[in-house]
Amino acid sequence: MRLFCVVLQARENFMENIEYVGEHLWAGQLGHFLTITLFAASLSSMLAYFLSYKYVDLIKAARVFLYLHFIAVISILGLCLWMLFHHYFEYQYVWQHSNKSMDKQFILSCLWEGQEGSFLLWIFWQSLISIVLYRKLNKKEPIAMGLFMLVQVFLSTMILGIYVGDTKIGSSLFLLLREHPDFMHLPFLQNPNYLDSLDGRGLNPLLANYWMTIHPPTLFLGFAST
Repeated sequence: MRLFCVVLQARENFMENIEYVGEHLWAGQLGHFLTITLFAASLSSMLAYFLSYKYVDLIKAARVFLYLHFIAVISILGLCLWMLFHHYFEYQYVWQHSNKSMDKQFILSCLWEGQEGSFLLWIFWQSLISIVLYRKLNKKEPIAMGLFMLVQVFLSTMILGIYVGDTKIGSSLFLLLREHPDFMHLPFLQNPNYLDSLDGRGLNPLLANYWMTIHPPTLFLGFAST
């Protein structure tokens, strides 16, 4: 057992020293930044709404954070679609849910096939509804939107993918394949040019139909509306 641990540690040290070729690291860095912005904006908006009962001027700040939250959601969606359409297989989510041979019409299905993408879809619909809803609430805006953003705070933690001590909070859409604990020890990841011949696993064949394209967005719109 001790020998196995020594070999495993040596392998991890070796992989850390590999200079990988062709990885689009900017996408992951931007994605992590946007995800943290998403969480921070929803938390700030929630707190500002609840405190606006005592400090009326905070209602304007709450709305600013509300829009910042919406911009972050749209940006994350756009970035994820860019990664899927351009086959950034160095990222675990893209590699696990898409491949080069699949029909373009199913790329959207890849986005919400996984748990992280489903939460992102839910966040998007609720964020979009919040932009419409707050204009119609008048005096009820602080408490209603405060509760609305509280739900967004919870949903946002599902895609954070950060560690607080030994506790992992959420699962990130922007985790590199070679950093994922389930896949980091795959043999081909020892090759610096592994992306030259890498293809993704692809969409589950049972989900490769137009119902998968239209059903989840409708379902999560219902969740968000409720």
